[in-house]
Amino acid sequence: MGSADGPKTGEAEGDARKAREARDTAVSERRFRFLVAGYAVSSYGTFLNMVALNLFVYETTGRALAMGLFMAVRLASGFVAGLVVGGLLARFSAKSIMLWANVGQGSVMLVLILAPDGLLTGALMAVSVVIGACGTLFMVALRSSIPEMVGEDRRAWANSLSITGRSLAMVAGFASAGIVVSLVGYTAAFVVDMATFVVCAVTVALLPIAGGKGAKAGEADAEGTGGASADAEGAAGADAKGSGAGKDASSAKGGGRWRPVALLALAAAPGMGLMVALRGVDAFGSSSHNAALPIYSTTLDASNPAVFVSAFWCVWALGNIGAQQVIQRYAQRTGRSVGALGFGYGTVVMSAAFIAAFAGFPLAVTAVIALIAGAADGLTEVAYTSHLQTLPATLRGHAFGLSATFENLGFGVGMILVAAALDRFSPLAVVGWSHGAAIVVAVVFLLRVAGVRRAERAGRAGLRKEEAVEGRPDRGDRDGAEVSGG
Repeated sequence: MGSADGPKTGEAEGDARKAREARDTAVSERRFRFLVAGYAVSSYGTFLNMVALNLFVYETTGRALAMGLFMAVRLASGFVAGLVVGGLLARFSAKSIMLWANVGQGSVMLVLILAPDGLLTGALMAVSVVIGACGTLFMVALRSSIPEMVGEDRRAWANSLSITGRSLAMVAGFASAGIVVSLVGYTAAFVVDMATFVVCAVTVALLPIAGGKGAKAGEADAEGTGGASADAEGAAGADAKGSGAGKDASSAKGGGRWRPVALLALAAAPGMGLMVALRGVDAFGSSSHNAALPIYSTTLDASNPAVFVSAFWCVWALGNIGAQQVIQRYAQRTGRSVGALGFGYGTVVMSAAFIAAFAGFPLAVTAVIALIAGAADGLTEVAYTSHLQTLPATLRGHAFGLSATFENLGFGVGMILVAAALDRFSPLAVVGWSHGAAIVVAVVFLLRVAGVRRAERAGRAGLRKEEAVEGRPDRGDRDGAEVSGG
């Protein structure tokens, strides 16, 4: 009787455990969907804000230079926030950072609404500082904590869902900004913007969000997994076990030593630093098409240039959202994420598509090009975010912070150089050399990934030969980093 009951009891316990895991997964996914809904609402406010605030700055000051200064301060604030957010995540929970980031943005919009005319300039500068810094803090806290919120195997699905929400919010924000401002005025637009941040803050406050306090999380991660997992393409093949990345990062607690930990994050896997650098160069390229689109649209229809710009971004967003749906289904069906090769090839396709968009093709062809650019952009963002999330918790926040710093730096420097270049060269020429630089770095990155893959294959082949000579079975296990689906 005892021997017969034992297996049955074990099977029952296993079934109960699986049922609990399935229930926990369903709960975590439902909570994440709720969080993404709040994030999408605040993103709508952000994109509405982007249009309304720039127009308001221009009307208030009467100078285009003021708009450039406003954007520069916003980008500089995001740059600084990227440098310190890793240390903040080592000290505070991701939930508290996300909550106060939204509270800060909502509060500064209230200050702008209530500011008298004599203090408008100061209020606008405060808005640019807080919006730029808090936007970066929220984004890094969200992305770095996704593995704890939904599980390692659901990273690609969660990243794709959050990007879809933001893309829909971008279309709605850009499309409705002109209508909101023209019908109800700037003050009402700012009130709507403030309300979206309040909604997101309430969403974050109601949810039990994991992540942050990176030192403790990283110690647990180092004990449980031994280090960062790697893409199947081989771009993240480094071992971060034992006295390596996890231990070193745990010893650098707090925000005071962000630099060593940030550099450790880039060194945690082959090609990681090059990947982050490519992201910065890609942001540089993005500044070119953002600045060139209004000029190019004016050459197409000087009487109503906003039509082409709006249509282009709407079609781009449709491509982005379509790509997210494909990625989500791929992740659910295979349990694998888009790997590093997807990021490299996606960057090449996206940059080439943006260059082609300014080549003067018929509008129907340009629409297809915009669709391709959006789909490739969506692919690269999911691949890039999922790749950085394979790092241990102690390094993840620093890596995302450095990434945000590089992106803000690339976009900011690009806006300055591109604005000067567009006075002398055509939009096609400026976008061509800006995105051409991204293509060159992407090719270098792809060659790096291919080299790592060849080295890994050679290492596995050598180990199999050694085991065959010594008469040991090829167990299939390897000393080094784990391989996450790619």
